[in-house]
Amino acid sequence: MKIVTSEAHRLHAPQQELSPGQFLPIFEKPERVDIVLSSLEADECGPTITPSSFGDETTLAVHDADYLAFLKTAYAACNELGVEGDPTPCVWPRGRMRADSSDSIVAKLGRYCFDGCVPITETTFEAVAASRDIALSAAKLVYEGDRAAFALCRPPGHHAGPNYAGGYCFLNNAAIATQWLRDAGAKRVGILDIDYHHGNGTQEIFFDRSDVVFTSIHGDPQFEYPFYAGHADEVGEGEGHGFNLNLPLPAGTAYAEWSETLSKAIEFVGRCEPDYLVVSVGMDTFVDDPISSFCLQTEDYVKVGAQIEAIGLPTVFVFEGGYAVSALGENVAALLKGFRGP
Repeated sequence: MKIVTSEAHRLHAPQQELSPGQFLPIFEKPERVDIVLSSLEADECGPTITPSSFGDETTLAVHDADYLAFLKTAYAACNELGVEGDPTPCVWPRGRMRADSSDSIVAKLGRYCFDGCVPITETTFEAVAASRDIALSAAKLVYEGDRAAFALCRPPGHHAGPNYAGGYCFLNNAAIATQWLRDAGAKRVGILDIDYHHGNGTQEIFFDRSDVVFTSIHGDPQFEYPFYAGHADEVGEGEGHGFNLNLPLPAGTAYAEWSETLSKAIEFVGRCEPDYLVVSVGMDTFVDDPISSFCLQTEDYVKVGAQIEAIGLPTVFVFEGGYAVSALGENVAALLKGFRGP
């Protein structure tokens, strides 16, 4: 299995995130990619390749043009105001407030960022564009005949919606890769999100469509981020009704219950008969992850990989979350080993 990665991820290296009541050291760090890549190379998962450049046209198939312009210009606009550090939103429109009424960069930060976990550095967009290209390059490999490919994306993407960033995510890599596969000729694409946190951005992008099937296994939004999406009664709307399946689980979920839920997600995807599968690979279901409450062990991911392989579809793995850095590489390697088989 080919691994697509780029050194450009290092261009996004903010130092802190806004957590309730305080700024904390950010969990989404460059070393996440380093340790995953080291483990995959040690496990001889497959050759490592650099991504091709795809440009903004592929992004605009998923994200709004004004949002893309914001991502490109936010740091410079804040710098002109004399803002020190990495721009982070501090005010958000609510109720009858007019979100589009101000051209102030401070207002735009609140308009386009739904939380304080997406600080924007001077070179963030270069890293974000490379992450998108990694996902697209992996999708192209699979479209051209590879059984599977692993997109080692950073920053992650599944919380990013059509016109907003959040949860460490700026562009939705999995959604962009999915749309590229559709535009290339796939009649339907399935997305399986196994990150601990619900892929709210991916869900919103495809919520009213039947040509993309979305299912997510995640911490119940009654107690877990992103709180405002991921409920079981969110099943899609319009043409997309019945093509969105959320499977929220309680805190403390271990592999036995999680695996049963994965079987339900796989059955749902299979019934919809997609041509390709895109997997949002979040490893924050691990027992020692600092921002989750599930209890999967490293050896469980081998079985998860085997379950996904049994679906029998050409598969694009897109890296999302996972913040227990010391075990992150071993966990990803276990997942892909299970998929590749003995």
